[in-house]
Amino acid sequence: MAIGLAAGGEPGSRLARKLAMPVSGDTILRLVRAAHLDPPVPPRVVGIDDWAWRRGTRYGTIIVDLERNRVIDLLPDRNASSVASWLKRHPGIEIIARDRAGVYADGARRGAPGAKQIADRWHLLSNLGDALRNILERHRKAVNAANQAVLASEDPVGPQVRPQALAKLRADRRNTRRETFAEIVRLRERGLTPSRIAPMVGMETRAVQRWLAAGGEPEHTRPAARTSLIDPFHDYLFQRWQEGCRVGRQLLEEIRARGYRGGHATLFRHLAIWRDGPVGRPSWKPLSRRRCAWLLSRDPSDLDAESRAFLGHLEEYAPQVVQAGILARQFATIINGDDAEQLEPWLVAAEASELHALAKGIRRDIDAVRAAIVEPWTTSPVEGQINRVKAIKRQMYGRAKYPLLKRRVLIAA
Repeated sequence: MAIGLAAGGEPGSRLARKLAMPVSGDTILRLVRAAHLDPPVPPRVVGIDDWAWRRGTRYGTIIVDLERNRVIDLLPDRNASSVASWLKRHPGIEIIARDRAGVYADGARRGAPGAKQIADRWHLLSNLGDALRNILERHRKAVNAANQAVLASEDPVGPQVRPQALAKLRADRRNTRRETFAEIVRLRERGLTPSRIAPMVGMETRAVQRWLAAGGEPEHTRPAARTSLIDPFHDYLFQRWQEGCRVGRQLLEEIRARGYRGGHATLFRHLAIWRDGPVGRPSWKPLSRRRCAWLLSRDPSDLDAESRAFLGHLEEYAPQVVQAGILARQFATIINGDDAEQLEPWLVAAEASELHALAKGIRRDIDAVRAAIVEPWTTSPVEGQINRVKAIKRQMYGRAKYPLLKRRVLIAA
């Protein structure tokens, strides 16, 4: 049985054969199904989250005893009625940590009305990031104008020329995304739902919903590489390059004698930029809205000069976006702190800003959000248990039906 719990049916059978204990995979699974399972200690604090049978299509629910970090049940679906029924069968639960999904909030209210609900802090910050990206989607022109303003202010020797093949590949992918979005819009205008559109365009339903909500296809750009180890030696390398020294090994020995502690790959990447185009420091790379949302959530004192210049230009074109960034940083501080009294003034300010949709959602779940600030419980242990469920489910291939999967997960716990 131990082999079956560790390896599953057929893999366990192969392992047993090598250990001179020949047995079939079906026999191993019968032993696993018949294994004794000790009833769990009645839980007081539980975490609830979903896990994917098939991502974007079908989900189940996992329930974890947070005090003992142990899975106590696995439900085959994700709906409020199932959660409520389970909670009614376990009346001793006092605290429920959950994500922001309304399904689990409703199930907890119906099944354990006396229990305290706690919204997970990570999910709250994730909602904040989504809200910032949605704001930037609505202000595309301002983001593009700020990018162009930073590029226009750069030293003319700075911009780098990308290899033509890479530039063409990225342009082709942008065009493909644009055509896909146009097809999504056309199908939506015909009255089709995102769940019906998704298989027609080869995407997941949630991705189609995000594209439609954003009003356009996403931009996939990468931040400019920052070779901090090379920066102190940039001027020396630039001078030697201009003198005609183009041998990487020789330049590596010279800067190591001057105190360089990095590897040869870091130097060679730096020199490759000069081989591909005009010599100079890496130029400003226009920010995607995802990267811009990250900048807005950072303390300006932690940013480099170019990023601060970008935010300055963005404030000229869309001051409400920068104000939303200030409110986002305040919200992150409140969630990571322990003073729930700061939440109400923040909500009042956010409701009058671009973050009004986020504030409205928090207002509906205000008790659970306040509890997230003052209580230590989160769903982080639940996420770790979900990874275990994924590993066991994938190991079992087509045999991962609910009864067998549940038994293996509960025994492993």
